[in-house]
Amino acid sequence: MLYNPQLETFLCVVESGSFSKAAEKLFITAPAVIKQINSLESSLNLQLFDRTHRGLIVTEAGKSIYKDAKYIIQYSKESLIRAENTMQGDKEVIRVGISPMTPPQIFGSLFPKIQELYPEIKFQLIPFENTPENAREILGNLGQNIDVVAGIFDDTLLDLRKCRGIEISREEFCCAVSIHHRLAKKEYLEIQDLYGENLMLIHRGWSEYIDILRDDLWEHHPEIHIVDFDFYNMETFNRCENSNDVLLAVKSWESIHPLMKIIPVNWNYGIPFGLLYSKEPSRKVKKVLDAIERTRDL
Repeated sequence: MLYNPQLETFLCVVESGSFSKAAEKLFITAPAVIKQINSLESSLNLQLFDRTHRGLIVTEAGKSIYKDAKYIIQYSKESLIRAENTMQGDKEVIRVGISPMTPPQIFGSLFPKIQELYPEIKFQLIPFENTPENAREILGNLGQNIDVVAGIFDDTLLDLRKCRGIEISREEFCCAVSIHHRLAKKEYLEIQDLYGENLMLIHRGWSEYIDILRDDLWEHHPEIHIVDFDFYNMETFNRCENSNDVLLAVKSWESIHPLMKIIPVNWNYGIPFGLLYSKEPSRKVKKVLDAIERTRDL
């Protein structure tokens, strides 16, 4: 194991809120959990929790460690997988990063086509938590731990994340609403259906395509109230469902949240969808890109 296993106990305590609840989830005793946390704090020379009569409070140091711990554990496990692949001589494995916002469904038809042209190529799905920190780290270092990620993109995002992208399809912008929202009964929306609604758009500068839509709505449809948010992840969908707002989305995200419905809109706005890869792709990634180009030309 490439990381201190007490990190997993620490994560469980933070997420459970107490030593006793963490112990139940880990199937060990509460004193054993406390002993591990004390040992971790000692080895790090940090206080991760304030023990108060009201319960545990995560310190600022603890919050910082918590933010990075999942990433450390995930990448340590992936490092072992890469080492195993090297021992097996398997150098044609494409590691595909997947998350709720970067779903693997696109590969259902794409993988077989790639393997027809390059049968030696194998694919390995690598789950990751979709956070701003992970997005910055993974996309900025494609080829190290993850080779490709499928998702929406444009030149702005590629410049920001220091990577490249190959378009596979164009995703039309849709609207996601709670299944209890008044618009959920509709199968298709007109722009006027959004009048009086709060429309959640990711902040200006994230995507040129979304900014074009934003400017059009501000100028020609002021009846729509635009609400900014910072990042697409599960919490954004939860926020939309709970607030009964409308969220700009794409059709490939329709399975992300069971209480949300994604509805097409009668407008001419969309964004490229495809594979993101390193600015200096490996030989095996170049094979995938070549296969996509050749398949797209058919």
